[in-house]
Amino acid sequence: MTIIPKKLGAPKHPSEIQVSPEIMEVSVSEPEQVYQKLGTSNQGLSEVEAARRLAEHGPNVVAQDKRHNRWRLFGRALINPLVILLSILATVSALTGDLRATVVMAVMVVLGVVLRFVQEARADTAAAKLKAMISVNATVVRDGQTREIPLAQLVPGDVVHLAAGDMIPADVRLISCKDLFIIQASLTGESFPVEKFAIQEASEGLGLLELQNICFLGTSVERGTGLGVVVMTGVKTYLGSMASALVVQEVQTSFDKGVSQFTWLMIRFILVMVPLVFVINGLTKHNWQEAFFFAMAVAVGMTPEMLPMIVTVCLSKGAMAMSKKKVIVKRLNAIQNFGAMDILCTDKTGTLTMDRVILEKHCDVTGEDDKGVLLLAYLNSFFQTGLKNVLDRAVLAHKEHEDSFNIPNYRKVDEVPFDFARKLMSVVVETPEGAHRLICKGAPEEVFKRCAQFELQDKFYPMDHHAIGDMEAEYEQLSKDGFRVLALAYKDLEKKPAYSTIDENDLILRGYVAFLDPPKDSTAPAIRALHAHGVSVKILTGDNELVSEKICREVKLDVDHVLLGTQIETMPDAELSEAVESTTLFVRLTPGHKQRIIRALQGRGHVVGFMGDGINDAPALHTADVGISVDSAVDIAKETADLILLEKSLMVLDQGVIEGRKIFANILKYIRMGASSSFGNMFSVVGASAFLPFVPMAPIQILTNNLLYDFSQVPIPADDVDPEQIAQPRPWSMREIYRFIVFIGPCSSIFDYTTFFMMLYFFNCWDNAALFQTGWFVESILTQTLIIHVIRTNKFPFLQSRASWPVIVTTTVIMMIGMWLPISPIATSLGFETLPSLYWPLLALTLLCYVFLTQGVKVWLLRKAWI
Repeated sequence: MTIIPKKLGAPKHPSEIQVSPEIMEVSVSEPEQVYQKLGTSNQGLSEVEAARRLAEHGPNVVAQDKRHNRWRLFGRALINPLVILLSILATVSALTGDLRATVVMAVMVVLGVVLRFVQEARADTAAAKLKAMISVNATVVRDGQTREIPLAQLVPGDVVHLAAGDMIPADVRLISCKDLFIIQASLTGESFPVEKFAIQEASEGLGLLELQNICFLGTSVERGTGLGVVVMTGVKTYLGSMASALVVQEVQTSFDKGVSQFTWLMIRFILVMVPLVFVINGLTKHNWQEAFFFAMAVAVGMTPEMLPMIVTVCLSKGAMAMSKKKVIVKRLNAIQNFGAMDILCTDKTGTLTMDRVILEKHCDVTGEDDKGVLLLAYLNSFFQTGLKNVLDRAVLAHKEHEDSFNIPNYRKVDEVPFDFARKLMSVVVETPEGAHRLICKGAPEEVFKRCAQFELQDKFYPMDHHAIGDMEAEYEQLSKDGFRVLALAYKDLEKKPAYSTIDENDLILRGYVAFLDPPKDSTAPAIRALHAHGVSVKILTGDNELVSEKICREVKLDVDHVLLGTQIETMPDAELSEAVESTTLFVRLTPGHKQRIIRALQGRGHVVGFMGDGINDAPALHTADVGISVDSAVDIAKETADLILLEKSLMVLDQGVIEGRKIFANILKYIRMGASSSFGNMFSVVGASAFLPFVPMAPIQILTNNLLYDFSQVPIPADDVDPEQIAQPRPWSMREIYRFIVFIGPCSSIFDYTTFFMMLYFFNCWDNAALFQTGWFVESILTQTLIIHVIRTNKFPFLQSRASWPVIVTTTVIMMIGMWLPISPIATSLGFETLPSLYWPLLALTLLCYVFLTQGVKVWLLRKAWI
């Protein structure tokens, strides 16, 4: 898959970017010479030759998706603190002759490695399947036939068609083009599009990116059309050459930052805890070797080594669950932002409406049916070579008129493509009488500006102020009735080889075509569902306010405040920041307006999602916290988006939001469990080390405890989530995690100390280290495992909220293993002794008190709204 970097750092040194001189050579060659040098023709390559070149040059891929082979995954599973330390301890045990301990630790190593390897391999496979569901294609000529193929299958010598919204599929030499403007921001940082031409006047002294007839992989077509020949593919392209010399700076989401902050918090705990434990035990027990291994075991016990696996599995399982809801996740780390989203900005067409546009009226300037207007609209849509939108397709659906209009007798001469500044496009055709006629179609207010006359019943009248006012009233009435209106105008021109926007003046207004796109039945319920889940919907559209207001009213969306693009242009940032908060409908927008609105909302602390599928939506998709597109979108929109919907529906989006929140909730469970447990253990280990005449727990016991606890957390990614936890957006908050750690963590320490007291004074363990360590081991593994059920919910565990069956079964099995180990055949190898009978009822009382205390503290924190 081709990767378009969101942000590129500077190259390390210009000499590191090696570009073939072939690009410079073909830029100054004539088209026939280009075909000859690349071994192709205007009929394209044959399929046989293309297959041979694909085998020779490899796939057209700059950077592969980050899918790891099985050996690399296995290596990652081996290299983690728990496995490394267990291996060291096993080696020391083997050298000292303790073979039983060696075997036990070897088994633990195998179980730990296999657990992580299997889980991450499944997650990696799931992610690969999702990626395969989204593809970007190129329009190529092969064997004289035009067809769509995946970008990865392009080879040097392929002839490709380019149109508005396309990604440039490789490094391409243009053969012909018309008003072709390319967005090169991903390579140059230049925000304005660059016009390209088929002819390069001279290349001497020009940089590679300044060549006028070369288009580069990673850029995209803003407007216009072109025909080109692929010169370079894959790593040999300019973007491919940059890949090794550029630092790709992925924008971190709040989730990425939060996980990083949590990781560093745990590292700080370890950096303080481990030296302290080592020194205290060394000074008080006078056995520095034992103190060292104990401190190392404590470090492993505090290391959240399961965090990468839990996060990976949570995200991949969540992504697969979202795919069943028709939401494909392209960037896994965007899932949390999706769940945290509290404002969704979206277009009107296809989202609120059915996206099945019907041409309802073709009328003159007074609103009377006029077949001549339909002829102009049909010719315009039929001959344009740019991106045909739903309105063009609605016009071309009237094929029954094709014969009566004598379409074959018209010949296309030229085209002036659509752009978002003019909001119109024109084609020039040669009529059966031999005249060159420009036919202009576009937004009525823009077409009116370019008209000098209007035609009514074969008579021509000047476009004075009175006439314009009447026409605007007619157009507005159509808009109020819910019609999307385009104006048609024409003009006969003097014959010349090419035409441009300069010729779009002194036109004759002919009439209107009016389209109807009714709202979906599911839209109103979907908006209610999103609102119920804390997501406000705002409409950002290039359409006019009259049509948009009517649609919004029909779907019960509040439109008390409407903001026009022209108003946004004159607003300072501070004023716009206030206006966006209270405005639901934004109309007549350009791509720049959409970006400003999103940034203004983000500046007010909102997590903003943007849903779009057009060329003009790519900047907003990039700016939003989470970019959402659809499978039928233009290439550049799909490539920019974080999530792809297989169905353009707000209801699908709402279901995806809920899945995203479930994923975040389950990751947060692990982080809360790990952080609070480590914080509590810190107090327990330091205190016990200070007053006990022996280490509180043997290193092998700490590692066994840690391994069992890790196993108990494996099913967390598939755990059930309470409805209350996903009812509202959940932004990442380290402050909440800090509070949870500070108040919940010490709860476990309280009962660790009661256990210490019980073992020392009830069972007189001052001179019996093994019995003390056994008692604390069992209490520790049972409290840590049992508390999973308390921390996973805001309700009372077991009675008001039950975990999923895998969590219940796994935690039960782990607790039973913890109680069985002191009487098991390997008890001696692990340093355990059989516990007295009185220990078990005292332990049950301890567990009961621990659950009630932790539950009480949790409820208090919830009432304070601190977590």
